[in-house]
Amino acid sequence: MKKILVIEDEKAVRDSILDILDAEGFYAAGAENGQVGVELASQLQPNLILCDVMMPELDGYGVLRQLRLNPQTETIPFIFLTAKVERSDIRQGMTLGADDYLPKPFTHAELLQAITTRLNKQEAIVSQSEQRLDDLRQSISFALPRALTSPLGVITHLSSDLIEEYNTATPAEILEMAEMIHSNANLLHQLMHNFLLYAKLEVIATNPDQVKALQNYRIDYSETVIADEAIQKSEEYGRREDLELSLKSVSARISENKLKKIVEELVDNAFRFSTQGSLVKVYSFESDDKFVLHVIDYGRGMTAEQISHVGAYMQFDPELFDQQGTGLGLAIAKRLTELHGGEMLIESILGKQTIVRISLPR
Repeated sequence: MKKILVIEDEKAVRDSILDILDAEGFYAAGAENGQVGVELASQLQPNLILCDVMMPELDGYGVLRQLRLNPQTETIPFIFLTAKVERSDIRQGMTLGADDYLPKPFTHAELLQAITTRLNKQEAIVSQSEQRLDDLRQSISFALPRALTSPLGVITHLSSDLIEEYNTATPAEILEMAEMIHSNANLLHQLMHNFLLYAKLEVIATNPDQVKALQNYRIDYSETVIADEAIQKSEEYGRREDLELSLKSVSARISENKLKKIVEELVDNAFRFSTQGSLVKVYSFESDDKFVLHVIDYGRGMTAEQISHVGAYMQFDPELFDQQGTGLGLAIAKRLTELHGGEMLIESILGKQTIVRISLPR
């Protein structure tokens, strides 16, 4: 049974709405003012809230503000009941996070229509979120063991060799094995971190309020962040001379850490799938009042099918290439870009060149 909370200070109106809801098979509860309504919303966790705007102690806008600050009530669908239908009043409510307005006086049918529409929309959102999380769980259960097999295998094999040969191996051989173990342990750590990050991003994508919070950040020194991250990656691959930078001072609506992560994954991909001596170009500039980032490499390239299926757990040509090509980094960069209201496009000529274009609001 769906639960609906009615916050209305006029007893006659409140009782009338409660009677209608009871007759229609809803579990209905009433609150005589805004403060009581906030407390009941937290206790009851209703499927929908109907709330008057003009009330003593705490008006409807104040109720909505408090509900949206509470993680337990921030996503409950909220409909204002009001005789105030000025455009500025509606804009204020929508800005705070109201889902709909129902002008007074309203008919029995209008009330039920507004409720049904909002509940159906919420059910669709929940269903979509659950399906997305189910898909994510299936992808992780399939891809995680596969992605971890390669570095774990190397660590197990080399550590066994080290145990068996520590009396006969030379210091140089021991150092070489230790460095390879360390390198694969770092790769294992990075894979685990990225799997967890992607899962977190998928959960955020199901919550409009969390997405909105992400988009509130802004960075004004993007060129410094991009340069530092790109140079660090080039040095990790021993290819500092292959890196070409052309960066403009452009602001972007994204946090420093999230921008760093996008650059890290795209530049890492560019170096990983290109050969020593070939250029990796990183450009940033402003275009059509957007922050734009290009990462270009002249390596193996991607097929049209691979580009269209860029996702968390794609394995590019597993029979031809090693387990490091999971596609997880591209998926993270794409999801981060989209969550910040941007777009990621990939153009590639197989065996010749790949261009990844990121655009973000400024």
